[in-house]
Amino acid sequence: MIEEMTAETSRRDTWIRALYVILFALIYSLTEIVIIAVVLVQFGFVLISGERNQKLLDFGAGLSKFIYQILRYATFHSEDKPFPFSDWPSVERGGETDAQDDATGRD
Repeated sequence: MIEEMTAETSRRDTWIRALYVILFALIYSLTEIVIIAVVLVQFGFVLISGERNQKLLDFGAGLSKFIYQILRYATFHSEDKPFPFSDWPSVERGGETDAQDDATGRD
């Protein structure tokens, strides 16, 4: 009896997760549009001013981490639901690519 209840609960949890995955798949589709806009606007900043916009760098880094969280949840690598069910991913000031570029000597 207990095994049947556990199996039923597990099946129900899996179907609920499927609904969340569908929701996050829709959100993921929207984030693709947003990331394209961020890329184009950042490109415009670099063309016009010759410098990257720090706020766009930070937002792009957060958005990248958000997308990563969606993919980890959808592929069952994580049980933590992404934003808005958890906090927005935190980013280090300046984005992660600056530290990577400095380490590799690229600009």
